[in-house]
Amino acid sequence: MKRLLLTLLLLFGTCTVGVAGDFEDGMAAFESNDYATAFAKFTKAAEAGSTRAQYKLAIMYAQGKGVPKDKGKMMFWVTKAAKAGNAEAQFSLALQYNPGVLTAPQDQDDGKAIFWFTKAAEAGNVKAQEMLAMKYETGNGVPQDFKKAARWYTKVAESGDAHAQRRLGEIYENGQGVTQDFEQAERWYTKAAEAGDTFAQSKLAMMNIFGPGLGTDGEYSAQAALWLMKAAEAGNTSAQARLALMYEDGKGMPQDNGQAMFWLTKAGEAGLMVAQIRLGVKYEDGKGVAQDYLQAVRWYTKAAEGGNADAQVRLGWMYSTGKGVPQDDGQAVRWYTKSAESGNQFGQSTLGVMYEYGSGVPQDYILAHMWLNLAAAQGNKQATDNRDRLAKQMTPAQIVEAQKLAREWKPKE
Repeated sequence: MKRLLLTLLLLFGTCTVGVAGDFEDGMAAFESNDYATAFAKFTKAAEAGSTRAQYKLAIMYAQGKGVPKDKGKMMFWVTKAAKAGNAEAQFSLALQYNPGVLTAPQDQDDGKAIFWFTKAAEAGNVKAQEMLAMKYETGNGVPQDFKKAARWYTKVAESGDAHAQRRLGEIYENGQGVTQDFEQAERWYTKAAEAGDTFAQSKLAMMNIFGPGLGTDGEYSAQAALWLMKAAEAGNTSAQARLALMYEDGKGMPQDNGQAMFWLTKAGEAGLMVAQIRLGVKYEDGKGVAQDYLQAVRWYTKAAEGGNADAQVRLGWMYSTGKGVPQDDGQAVRWYTKSAESGNQFGQSTLGVMYEYGSGVPQDYILAHMWLNLAAAQGNKQATDNRDRLAKQMTPAQIVEAQKLAREWKPKE
């Protein structure tokens, strides 16, 4: 009996070594681009039960390396490996079912995708864990569940993934699926920030400036400056704009208009519209920089063309007054209209006045009243006064028509 057991153990050991040897030989051939040999070795190992070899065969059929591309055979081998517990195969199989541009409509199956993502995640596959976290967070293919999202983000974050660490910081900060905990939020933001995540660096700075945070106000400012500088230097535009404000106000940084303009310009050039508007205002008013209407128009234009309604009003005003551009009521009306149509009360109020006086547009009391009425509804006192003054010059029928237009008006998206 002992001899039989020994013989079986020897046979099993020899078999295992043989399978492993075939797989390793296959890998060596694959890496040398000898796909014919690799295919033969992987096939032998796969048929003997090697899930790694089964998965490599699936890849060869998917990529057409050494064999014609064959989705059916690819699915056969990846499914075989996945069912045998290979986490990489499980993740890949989940992707085959996951709805998206890479999956044919007839193959999409949320249920199967989630099943295999979960199998892979439970086996420790970090990519599957992150996929599940995002799916539960957004409710994509599963009922939205922040508690499960937090669970999977935690596993990914503990593996050192900076993005997951940052998301976990947000989850604790907002109390999504977990008890709100600012110390935990700061802990995870710090890990992500130390790994170079500029969003986390900026968030840490904001926590130190506005709270909640740890320590005294002086420590907040110093810590805020540290993280903002790191994020700003790495190109985070929100951090650049905030750092500019710290230099401008002398809070957490020595007061320095030059540095304020340097960082604000960086953010504006990178496309941050809030920074572009602030630059426009600074150049228009000559605050912290020499007054320069041309530069003001330049920055207002960038933000206005990006769709910012406040910038559109300001740019319209520059055309109305001829500051930095030739005076042009037509161009002014163009920008006031864009702002007004998006729902901006200042654009609506100013456009109403332009229609009242026929500046850049044919005079039209009905449209003037409509725009002034819309601005007044948002609490604009000047628009209210102008509307009521204009109404004294209108017939009852005109007022009824103007009110009908205001009632039916909807902002453009």
